[in-house]
Amino acid sequence: MLKTILSISGKSGLYKLISHGKNMLIVETLDQQKKRMPIYGADKVISLGDIAMYTDEDEVPLREVFAKVSEKEQGASCPIDVKKASASELREFMVSVLPNYDQDRVYNNDIKKLISWYNILVANGITDFTSSEDVVEPDSQASTEEV
Repeated sequence: MLKTILSISGKSGLYKLISHGKNMLIVETLDQQKKRMPIYGADKVISLGDIAMYTDEDEVPLREVFAKVSEKEQGASCPIDVKKASASELREFMVSVLPNYDQDRVYNNDIKKLISWYNILVANGITDFTSSEDVVEPDSQASTEEV
């Protein structure tokens, strides 16, 4: 599901991919207005499914971080006001969600985006952060040895 949710550089909020044309994407805002607009090749567009957060060991996909935030907030929106939150409040929140996040490479603005995006997704009823294309199914065939 997160593959079709986009962040567009220079534009606030999140966008849902509706269609694509020859040299553009057609997106719809994830707010109350549901305004559709074209996005051209000059715009920097990234899918939320392609974003990950740095940790001390590896990178954790954003969908897993969203799932942990959802578990912490019990499916409700996050009560932190990102405009008024102090750096220590943001860091405490991040530690409660992802204790081993890389404190040197994850900035306060990254945490603010995480909270804002999570709240936008929850407000739009997007709460299933696992995708069927992300889940790997076990191989049904048993391996056989040749004699």
